[in-house]
Amino acid sequence: MKTTLEMMLEKIAGPVAMAFSHQAEDAAVLRLLTRCAPSIRERLRVFTLDTRKLFPETSGYHEEAENFFGLRIAKISPSDEEIARLEAELGDERGIRTSVEHRKRCCRVRKVLPLAGALAGKSAWITGMRAAQSESRTGLPELEWDGEHRMFKLNPLAPWSDKDLADYIAEQGIPVHPLYEKGFKSIGCAPCTRAVKDGEDIRAGRWWWENGTCKECGLHPGRNGGA
Repeated sequence: MKTTLEMMLEKIAGPVAMAFSHQAEDAAVLRLLTRCAPSIRERLRVFTLDTRKLFPETSGYHEEAENFFGLRIAKISPSDEEIARLEAELGDERGIRTSVEHRKRCCRVRKVLPLAGALAGKSAWITGMRAAQSESRTGLPELEWDGEHRMFKLNPLAPWSDKDLADYIAEQGIPVHPLYEKGFKSIGCAPCTRAVKDGEDIRAGRWWWENGTCKECGLHPGRNGGA
């Protein structure tokens, strides 16, 4: 039986990108994609944004995921010039904590601009976002138009609950990032991510020094500032 993801992809022509952020959600999406027809898989390009601030454990998990799924996950990095300009402006990583604007400037250089390059020439892109992850993702549809990049964006796990995700990961024997065992529920850059306390929102560990419920970096415009 075809999945919703496969049926959506059958209606979209041309190359499709999948942004892999080393989260359990993205691993589940990759499993769904490996079950799609060969005509769909051959159009797929999987990449990750190597911000140069990732956890050491992320590098090891990256290789584990490539081996498990039997595919290459390209690493897309920010430009040396942009990084040099950013660090000259903000200093070390503590500089991003002086204001939300500074933090979003860092996200733009390390994530948003590289994403635009990775999506160039694609017809659509696939994410692992779920509506249950945070308030900013409430009402997330499975298929939406990304006006920023002028293409369709597919969120196949949008309706999945935490239990749905955990059950699928277990059923499929999918390896997950080792930091989950240390209390992390959302994996991002090392300076900006911490373990989550009992009762906290899934994304509470992202940019934890900021007030408010918007825990987005700019990769997903329309998600209250919006991985």
